Amino acid sequence: MLHSPPDHNQPRQPHVIVVGGGMVGISTAIWSQREGNRVTLIDKGGPEDRASYGNAGVLASASVLPVTMPGLIGKIPKMVLSSTEPIFVRWSYMLRLFPWTMRYLSHANAPETRRIAAALAPIIGNSLEDHLALAKDTGAEKHISPCDFAFLYKDKAAFGGDALAWDIRRELGFEWSEHEGAARQSYDPIFTDKLGFLAALSGHGRISDPGAYVEELRAHFKESGGALLNGEVTDILQQDGRATGVMTRVGPVPADRVAITAGAWSPIVTKTLGVNIPVEAESGYHLEFWDPSFLPRMPTLVPTKKLIFSPMKGRLRVAGAVEFGGLKNEGQDKVFDLLRASMTEVLPGLTYSKETRWFGHRPAPTDSVPVIDELGSLKGLFLGFGHQHVGLTGSARTGQILAQLMSGKRPNIDLAPYRASRFYGSKGNSRPHSHTKRQRESV
Repeated sequence: MLHSPPDHNQPRQPHVIVVGGGMVGISTAIWSQREGNRVTLIDKGGPEDRASYGNAGVLASASVLPVTMPGLIGKIPKMVLSSTEPIFVRWSYMLRLFPWTMRYLSHANAPETRRIAAALAPIIGNSLEDHLALAKDTGAEKHISPCDFAFLYKDKAAFGGDALAWDIRRELGFEWSEHEGAARQSYDPIFTDKLGFLAALSGHGRISDPGAYVEELRAHFKESGGALLNGEVTDILQQDGRATGVMTRVGPVPADRVAITAGAWSPIVTKTLGVNIPVEAESGYHLEFWDPSFLPRMPTLVPTKKLIFSPMKGRLRVAGAVEFGGLKNEGQDKVFDLLRASMTEVLPGLTYSKETRWFGHRPAPTDSVPVIDELGSLKGLFLGFGHQHVGLTGSARTGQILAQLMSGKRPNIDLAPYRASRFYGSKGNSRPHSHTKRQRESV
């Protein structure tokens, strides 16, 4: 059989490596494929190791408010010292956490809250449509459902106590309905009558099984020609000021572009390049109650407890709580005890067949805004991490932006709020090093 000679005029298909296999990573990988790139996705963990697996499953477009709301500083002593508050700190980690905490708390004022919300809105504010576009023709679409996102308060006065947050949401175009007393009971009667006021934000979505959603997307990526590599990245290969691939524990993997989307582990990479991006590992928890006797109509947040009660396939997931203890933190039973006690209080009478638990790490930058950027000191190295509580929500849009940047396109969004250089200015100079050098830490 005669074969046509190779057409040397055809452009070579660029090779993109995406480091980190959670939602931001798989979104970046799929959108990069759609840009015409050959893509390798490298991930060192299993499905349950990812924050994408353990989130509340809400496409929470209106979750533009940071934890650092005005008044937070005065609440910290009670939050840290009380076992019934949703913030926990490992005392052995306090000294190491202190510099990050000071920068984090500097944003706990109204002007910064508005700035942060305005920066988050373009990334998460259209999340239902963003995920439908990502999941189109992948098999993962079946996990996405439009829904409201409810906030449940003791009464109208308690809702009024969050006036700044709701004013900002209104200014950014979000709409909601309000239900009080009997109307609240009618809207969703399963919650305790001690919580008598509900605000329901329209235009949101939910994922019925976040773990299965990610795995469906990964299967589509592989079926579309993507390469999956289970391994640890120990270094970034570079030559003449450009990233040329990654070093893994089994050897080098060359590439034309590299994207770091490894969540809370991502700063390990930038530190090896001489760039310190202040992202802390914020640990999160969830409990799942299987075969529940009833489920909420929609994902529902109880702001006083910082917990979301989320209906999922075959179970109720109660997700939330915040713990600071670093990447080596392995969780503690008292946080799960708090989630269980809160479920009993908020959903009296719920019965279930079994309980399962999850613990993982989320990437928390000091200013609560993700990094989405090409590293200025090393061309071809792109960063996408730091989404804190909204990683699932913002992953589809973030992956699309990174894929466009890596293809030399200009996304239709002002990228200034997401620049890595906001943390280090002109000091972020990567140091060149041998492609055979290995770092002690890896992602």
